[in-house]
Amino acid sequence: MKGAWKWGAPLLLLAALEGWGSHPAMARQALTIKGSDTMVILGQRWAEQFARKNPDIAVQVTGGGSGSGIAALINGTTDIAEASRPMTAQERALARQRRGKEVHEFVVAKDGVTVYVNEANPVEALTVDQLRGIFTGRIRRWSEVGGLDQPIIVYSREHNSGTYVFFREHVMQNEDYTPRAQTMPGTAALVNAVARTPNGIGFGGIAYAHGVRALRIRAHEGAPAVAPSLETVRNGTYPLSRPLYWYTLGEPGPLARQLLDWVLSDEGQAVVAEVGYIPLR
Repeated sequence: MKGAWKWGAPLLLLAALEGWGSHPAMARQALTIKGSDTMVILGQRWAEQFARKNPDIAVQVTGGGSGSGIAALINGTTDIAEASRPMTAQERALARQRRGKEVHEFVVAKDGVTVYVNEANPVEALTVDQLRGIFTGRIRRWSEVGGLDQPIIVYSREHNSGTYVFFREHVMQNEDYTPRAQTMPGTAALVNAVARTPNGIGFGGIAYAHGVRALRIRAHEGAPAVAPSLETVRNGTYPLSRPLYWYTLGEPGPLARQLLDWVLSDEGQAVVAEVGYIPLR
């Protein structure tokens, strides 16, 4: 999408505090956000802009996967967990058992899980069934789906990735990924691999689609082939649309509530569009 944040950003950001050096006695307050690799670029941009408006608050953002963020929330080592999938009932129960608090869920943006292929690949669209066949390993050559007679090189995410879980549930109907899939540590690494591999295919957040081509997706044979975009994700016509979440233990504390209210404001949602994801309105 136009204006999308470049995916080469580092996975750790301590939001710069504007004017901090001129106020050495100012006591900084800190917030930590951890989780989704899909969302880390968005979290970083939010942290940067929020810190400019609130120079006494430091926001630390780290990735590592939705599972890692949820585990950190349960263990009490992060204020906010970013997740590209909903928390499970088991995770909520564990948080209640260990921390004595109910988890609170907030939808902060939307995304379209995007299927990337190399820019030289002539295939323009696939059905969800064809994607299932490719990622389970039943379809092994591009010629089986209208492409060249070349082997399909499958790239996937790690198990703790929320995108991995979403794709397995919504595309693969909980079947296993092919053992030939090459597991990548993050979306940026996956996109980079597909960009270098003429026969490669992978998936991830819409904001990462740079140097690769996003396939159009058909919900079923005969359905329209829909590209991921602001309009199609927002209206739900793109088959792999999903919400993006923040989680807190109990009601957000004062700092987390201040940040959350800003994220959900018109100004915070404008950042969502700047990064390349889909604002809530």
